[in-house]
Amino acid sequence: MTQLAERLAGKFIVIDGPDGAGKTTQVDMLAGFLAGGGVDLCRVRDPGGTAIGDKIREILLDPSHDQMSVECELMLYMASRAQLARQVIRPTLSALRCVLSDRYISATIAYQGAGGADTVAVATAARIAVGDTMPDLTVILDIEAETGLARVAGARSTDRIESKDVEYHRKVRQMFLAQASTAPKRFAVISTDASVEDVQKCLRNTIETWDWTQG
Repeated sequence: MTQLAERLAGKFIVIDGPDGAGKTTQVDMLAGFLAGGGVDLCRVRDPGGTAIGDKIREILLDPSHDQMSVECELMLYMASRAQLARQVIRPTLSALRCVLSDRYISATIAYQGAGGADTVAVATAARIAVGDTMPDLTVILDIEAETGLARVAGARSTDRIESKDVEYHRKVRQMFLAQASTAPKRFAVISTDASVEDVQKCLRNTIETWDWTQG
């Protein structure tokens, strides 16, 4: 087992951030790097990651559900997450494997918080949904709202969340950054105002140099 594999055994890593930051691309590249380094990796996405969660994801992202309330959003995200934590994340961590997740609770605090949800209530709902199944490290891939939305619009059709106005997405970004500033032992922020390759280098360096004993 490599040194990196030893350090990441039983660790839970989340990659999160505003829309358009290139999160999925970076998770793809990071997963390949970690697996190539001998890390026993389980990759998941949130919402989704289970048969039940994937059905909830379809409901959440369907553009036709534009009347969905922020309270309904919150409960659906937490329901998907509760299933993912119980069915996949906890058993994987208990087996001393590394979990790499595309989004987690940080996203709900940012997105539903930007929509008007009480972040204290979000945190309470999260504790009910996942208990102490929390990330050892959450990396926020940061991008300005205008730039991120332009990237999304130029790449594909937008989902229900991505279709919201720029002011909403500015709030989302600020709520991601606020989480990172209040918990520096559990969060890292990487600017995506660089090439895909340079962002990946920063991401890999963060993983390799992170103090996994803190948090």
